[in-house]
Amino acid sequence: MKNSQPLTLIGAIPSPYTRKMIALLRYRHIPYSIIWGDPKQVLSAMKIAPPKVALLPTVLLPTNEGELEAVCDSTPIIRRLEEKYEQRSVIPEDPALAFIDYLLEDFGDEWCTKYMFHYRWAFEADADNAGTLLPYMYKVDMPEQVFHQAKVSISERQISRLGVVGSNPTTAPLIDTSYRRFLQALESLLKSRPFILGSRPSACDFAIYGQLTQLVGFDPTSRKIAHQTASRVVAWTNLMEDQCGLDVSSIQWDTFDAGNHGLHCLLSEVGRVYVPALMANASAMERGEDTWEAAIDGERWSQQTFPYQVKCAMWLRERYANLKQIDRVRVDSLLKGTGCEALFN
Repeated sequence: MKNSQPLTLIGAIPSPYTRKMIALLRYRHIPYSIIWGDPKQVLSAMKIAPPKVALLPTVLLPTNEGELEAVCDSTPIIRRLEEKYEQRSVIPEDPALAFIDYLLEDFGDEWCTKYMFHYRWAFEADADNAGTLLPYMYKVDMPEQVFHQAKVSISERQISRLGVVGSNPTTAPLIDTSYRRFLQALESLLKSRPFILGSRPSACDFAIYGQLTQLVGFDPTSRKIAHQTASRVVAWTNLMEDQCGLDVSSIQWDTFDAGNHGLHCLLSEVGRVYVPALMANASAMERGEDTWEAAIDGERWSQQTFPYQVKCAMWLRERYANLKQIDRVRVDSLLKGTGCEALFN
């Protein structure tokens, strides 16, 4: 699409979803501008109605009537951009590969963020680091007295939410073990390809990159683990920040290969931890329960029931059901033995 007005993002540097979208827009050569700040305050000043739930980033997109609409949730935004801009797509043309891309993007957005939130707020040094830097990243010239109040307010609010996402003394070892396996799976995959699904990035690359900007680049404990165990992942995270110069005129995603060991390991982590969480969360919602508890990877996991992740499970199942039979068979061959297949049985 030519001569379009730049998109406006409202976001924050410590937001993995903001970083996901900025890197994607850079790669796709889509003009954009950024307002660093709270979407509610920014939209109020612009006299634009906020989304029902204003999350980071909030993106201003034109409606059919030409008005600006404030939207959030990076996954559907990416699909809207695919319809509007033709160049440098991030969705594979192969339906089976596109499904795997969607599954891994969802894993990045919904499970890898548990790593990020846990390491940021469950450890004293990390919480102090985040509590100190986050206020300044909204307003670097913030008066000292306001800063101290903001640091206490932000830290107390976020630490109090650890249990909501499932981080507690019981689940902490599982989160740490899963994070280390995830790093090793991605490290193995990157030995044979520059991106998760081949020679060019797809939506799942940007989702996982977004979380890693924090895990590798912001929070001390998770950063130390990554630097000690997954050097390729650390380098890849830095490279993913700006792929605007990548020439994609003659490269495509890899052919669909059920025998790819690195991809199988990554999908196995999805099936090992995220799929059982999705299923337990959906069952709890059906029973009208506010919290749920389940065995994940042989350990006890408990957390608040999330309506949004019920939608995530539903959308994944719908996409799987909408695959043509020949493509579903190919997807099944790749998911076999990973644990992911339980979501679609």
